[in-house]
Amino acid sequence: MSAGSDTETQGFRVVHESAPFRGKQGHIYRPAVSAEAVGAKALHMQLLEIPPGERAHAHKHESHETAIYVLSGVSGCFWGERLENHAIAGAGEFVYIAADVPHLPYNRSQTEPVTAVIARTDPNEQESVVLLPHLEAGVDWSKAEG
Repeated sequence: MSAGSDTETQGFRVVHESAPFRGKQGHIYRPAVSAEAVGAKALHMQLLEIPPGERAHAHKHESHETAIYVLSGVSGCFWGERLENHAIAGAGEFVYIAADVPHLPYNRSQTEPVTAVIARTDPNEQESVVLLPHLEAGVDWSKAEG
């Protein structure tokens, strides 16, 4: 399927992922559908890569929900008001993060990247990201072992 200029003006686009960038929260993103890329009004979708051994900064998405589908690798995530909870998601699994929920995702592997598709109800690539550095000191990293 090929997108021409008239299909773009009728609300239809075939989009190739854009150049990667490192987001506020620390991960590598490849935007595809967003306000910036296609003029989206209510959603945003991009590819996420967490390199081996890397983690994000603690953050939340103000007033916006997030859905994630893990394509490859295994990610861990601390979440909750004090990042007191911990979950693991691997290839083939979906993750839902409600609006305003603090979280800190990381790659559990020292050798393999995590790759995922992320969709948010915020059409902007980084607008709703609120960094929460004060939560990072309290993370119980022993929950990530194993």
